[in-house]
Amino acid sequence: MEDRYEIVLEENPEEEAWGAIGRGLSDFNRQALGYNDFERLCFSLRSPDGEIAGGVLGETYWEWFHIDLLWVDERLRGSGYGSQLMETAENEARKRGMKAAWLDTFSFQARAFYERSGYELFGELDNYPQGHRRFFMRKRL
Repeated sequence: MEDRYEIVLEENPEEEAWGAIGRGLSDFNRQALGYNDFERLCFSLRSPDGEIAGGVLGETYWEWFHIDLLWVDERLRGSGYGSQLMETAENEARKRGMKAAWLDTFSFQARAFYERSGYELFGELDNYPQGHRRFFMRKRL
């Protein structure tokens, strides 16, 4: 008799679920392309006492740098730390052989900041979330 698989909602998925799904996709990509050069990048902005006050998270793969998250504590915004984080992350991506970067942001977030950093719009979703827009942006490195 055939075993039946069950689909389970993981309310707060732990590393086990993320890891298993990520490894599965990574293995599939490796089979399709012959390689998988995925690597994570993380730069944190730390206070003198070690508190995290911002940072950038991203991934490098297939000659592209994907900026997943950029955050700077509200008290520090406008002080140049966001630009420094972006520059540092992009420079590391270049060192790793990345040719371009992409990210997404919302109409209530930082589109103008990214445009000042050289990013251009290549796609958008209306009413995501309702009453707002989600922008997809890219930049040649």
